[in-house]
Parts: sequence; C-alpha cells; structure tokens
Amino acid sequence: MTDGASDLIEASAQPQGGERRRGIDRVIMLLEALLKHRAPVRVGDLAKMIGAPRSTTYEIVNSLLEAEMLETVGSEGYVYFGRAMHLFGWAYSHHNAHYRRILETLDKMSAETGETVQLCGLRGNKYVVLDCRDSPGPFRISSDVGVEVPIPWTASGRLLVGHMDEAELKSFIPADDYKLPDGRTVATQDFFSDVERARLQGFSETSALADRFTWCMAAPIRDGHGAINRTLCFVLPVDTPEPRRNQLLDLLRERAKGLSLAGG
Repeated sequence: MTDGASDLIEASAQPQGGERRRGIDRVIMLLEALLKHRAPVRVGDLAKMIGAPRSTTYEIVNSLLEAEMLETVGSEGYVYFGRAMHLFGWAYSHHNAHYRRILETLDKMSAETGETVQLCGLRGNKYVVLDCRDSPGPFRISSDVGVEVPIPWTASGRLLVGHMDEAELKSFIPADDYKLPDGRTVATQDFFSDVERARLQGFSETSALADRFTWCMAAPIRDGHGAINRTLCFVLPVDTPEPRRNQLLDLLRERAKGLSLAGG
C-alpha cells in the first residue's frame, strides 16, 4: 500500500470536525450542568440535563472518571467533580499573580472590617460571585460562589455592563431578569440610569434588591485595557449606619483601584 493510500485511510478514520466539536461541546455541557446543579448527579439524569444519549453520556463520564476530573459519590451511580478539577483551580489561582493579589486583598479586607467581601464578575449574561470571604459576625451574609444571578439584582452588574448602551443592554439582559425574587420588578429605564450613574461615579450601591436585608456596594477592578471584568464588593446589613457605609465605600474604592491594571 502506498504512503498516499495509507494517509487517506487514516484520515477517513478520524472524526470529522463537526463530530469532534459536538463531543467537546457535550463535555463542556456536562461540566456546566454539574456546576449549576452544585451537587452529585446520576449519570442518567446528567444525560437528560444535557440532552445527550445515555450511552454517549456514560462514555464521557467514564473518560472523565479515568482522568479524575469526576469521581463517584456513594454507591448509587452519582458523580461529581474530582480532585483533578481542584488541581486545575489551584494552578490558576496560584500561578496568576494578579489573581493572587486579589485573594490576598479579600482576606485582608475581611479581617480588617469584619464584613462580607466578594470578588464578582459575569458569566455570559449573568452575574456570579467568583470568590468570597464571609462576615464572621452574628449577622452573617454569604453568597454561593458560582451561582448565576440576574444582572439587575446586583450593584456589581451595573458596573460590569457599563460599556454597553441601552440598545445593547436590552439585547443582552433577558426581560425576565428584571423581576426580583420577591416579585417586585426593576424598571428597565431605572436600571439604565443606574448603569450610567455607576459608570460616571466609578462605583455602585444597591439596597434590598436580591435580598431585602442587604446593602451592596461595588467598585471596579480594571484590566490592562481599562475594561471592567471584575468588581470588588461589600455586602452589608441594610441598616448599616451611613457613616460606616461611607467609610467602607472609601476603603473599597481604594483597594479596587490598587488592584486595577489600568487607571480609571
């Protein structure tokens, strides 16, 4: 057999680009489904969650189990993230100098103030807490890291979409995301005004939106191009006295500016 014929047979045996991409997409969808579920899941249920055949899902899960990206939980067929995923996260946080500085700042601010401090950003068109140091006080406010929340519910969201105009915001944020957990609705024009105000003043504050008992304040962390991809936040009891809020806001803005890679 000639080398050319051998190459042709080998090429024809390889998955086509579309097939390969679909396999990768399903792996990503499976990991995203686990992240959103935030608890171990049976493989059969995972198949339903990602809309894939059970046989395909079992094949993906077995490969991820072998790579220790997933691990079995209990004896009834549940799986969840494995220790390799922890190592990937450790590698990111410990070998990214800027991220290390951010984590050190979270630790320091929490120790100094006794308040809940968060690092926040966007995932797609939702807000997420990327990291958090909870308040040690008796009135403890905490947020689940990685849980996707509608942007209009948050102080940080008003900063993170500050580069968009009204038309872009209308296209980017789903209409249902303006409805708060208690049934109230954030007026879209009020939200657009809040976004503009946050952009001009360089910080954002909200009161009793996602939670009636919290006051949130956020300051931007700018990347090397001046874009706001992350925010530094305090989550306080809603009845925190104004002088205390002002003191914390000054500290927040100072530390966020110190973490920014570009002026602003």
